[in-house]
Amino acid sequence: MKWYEMFDREHEPTEAQVRDFVSTPLFDALDEYLRQTYNVKPKLAYSGCKMGGDDWMGWNIKYKKSGKSLTTIYPKQGYLLLLLAIGAREMNEAEILMPSCTNYIQELFSVDPVAGAKYLAIELRDEQVLVDVKKLIEIRVKTKQKG
Repeated sequence: MKWYEMFDREHEPTEAQVRDFVSTPLFDALDEYLRQTYNVKPKLAYSGCKMGGDDWMGWNIKYKKSGKSLTTIYPKQGYLLLLLAIGAREMNEAEILMPSCTNYIQELFSVDPVAGAKYLAIELRDEQVLVDVKKLIEIRVKTKQKG
């Protein structure tokens, strides 16, 4: 069963239900990292958007710091789908980082920017991709503090 079929707009899942559905320690690792490093709390939000197919539908988990999105998590069975935006001000630093990232992240990053930003839809399925995600989020937060 798909996530959006289990919890419709009127039935918000609990944190335990999210963890049970995702069933990967990568979720715990990313959640703890974001909470501890950036002192943020996740917020559940419902999306009925069908533009990108059913990957983007249903309850998602947003992490924001000072009004800036760090990432949005879309729960999937056995993994996470993350949306991570790299804005124009972060682009140079992200390009410098790319050679040290996994081939998977490099491939995702190779897409053309949209309105000056790159929107990466990242399937978080292994530890090395989690390392890359953390580095990309660090760039987003550091840029905000400099600017």
